[in-house]
Amino acid sequence: MNQEATEASFADLFQESSAKALRHLEPGQKITATIVGLAGNSVFLDVSGKNEGILNREELVNKDGEMTATIGDQVEVYFLKSAGGAQIFTIKIGGGKNAAHLEEAWRNGIPVEGLVKEEIKGGFDITLGGSVRAFCPYSQMGIHRVDDAGATYTGRTMTFLITRFEENGRNIVVSARALIEQEREQQKEALQESLAEGATVQGTITSIRDFGAFVDLGGVDGMIPISEIGWSRVEDIKEHLAIGQEVTAVIKKLDWPAGRITLSLKETLPNPWDAVRESFTEGTIHTGTVARLTTFGAFVTLAPGIDGLIHISRLGGGRRIHHPREALEEGQEIEVKVEGIDNETRKISLAPTDYVSSESEETAEKDEYKKFLSAKPVKKQEDAVGSLGALLQEKLRSRSK
Repeated sequence: MNQEATEASFADLFQESSAKALRHLEPGQKITATIVGLAGNSVFLDVSGKNEGILNREELVNKDGEMTATIGDQVEVYFLKSAGGAQIFTIKIGGGKNAAHLEEAWRNGIPVEGLVKEEIKGGFDITLGGSVRAFCPYSQMGIHRVDDAGATYTGRTMTFLITRFEENGRNIVVSARALIEQEREQQKEALQESLAEGATVQGTITSIRDFGAFVDLGGVDGMIPISEIGWSRVEDIKEHLAIGQEVTAVIKKLDWPAGRITLSLKETLPNPWDAVRESFTEGTIHTGTVARLTTFGAFVTLAPGIDGLIHISRLGGGRRIHHPREALEEGQEIEVKVEGIDNETRKISLAPTDYVSSESEETAEKDEYKKFLSAKPVKKQEDAVGSLGALLQEKLRSRSK
């Protein structure tokens, strides 16, 4: 190795060492570290700095006493403080030795682990570090409203952020919502790069309202409007969806500035209109159910997602009516005939099978008259023929006026 190469090599090492030495961590700063050693109650971390990092082994042990990570694994940790030439890290402050660091957790935004002990006025009594009491308001237990908060949260171990630390720890207020919102904001940044209108996504139903259902997409919420739940008319969303249900939906619209994502469940389902021409050809007769009445007619459901319209002019059995309710009621079954189909506008024109138009009635009377004239004459009925013919002609003339 020549002298120039050796000097370059030492220069690189010196620069790398200097970079490590210059790294400075602020209390509460979150980093990703690699586990490089295990000894007793200590987990040694490579934090890309001059000093080694130390994490309490208890933070990587599950309820059965088993380690959840091993040498070579990466973990996300918060810098707590420097002590004895080492940097102390934590995943979240909870029991054991970390219980004494609650004030540091408050000052530096480090998560704390707490047991939801019981429901009290305005929220919940939380136990931190096995003995320290804290309070969490109802509104800060999560980002979604739940019907029975007491049954949902009591007895659970959760992670919180300390939002108030007063009287040397005798008055502590915590929030699970604040931590969730922080995590979701990070997830949202990643989703903005990957989500697009027209994409198919999976999520979990978190809330149901009269106007639609909210879906957690793993960092952001989308909403399925009631009109996008199915091809057929939906009256009660809870008959189709339930909280906690996993769903697949299509993104209809993305509005990141307003924080709105509109989803469609029905677009993942077969479109019933694709088979309308085959199943409901013009002139065919079907039995349907009156779905709703309007001032201009009655909508009749022929199949799930397929409605046709009976115009008010075709109702009433020949008499003039002012509203379809005079002839029909919602939920009533009715036999109808398909008069016309427009696939582009997705409209089907219907008429009751007993409906007879004025043109059809006039044609029938003309046919009756022609049939009568073509019949074999009977002796001494000339006068009868003349009088009957005159009556029919007069009736036709009156209709043509």
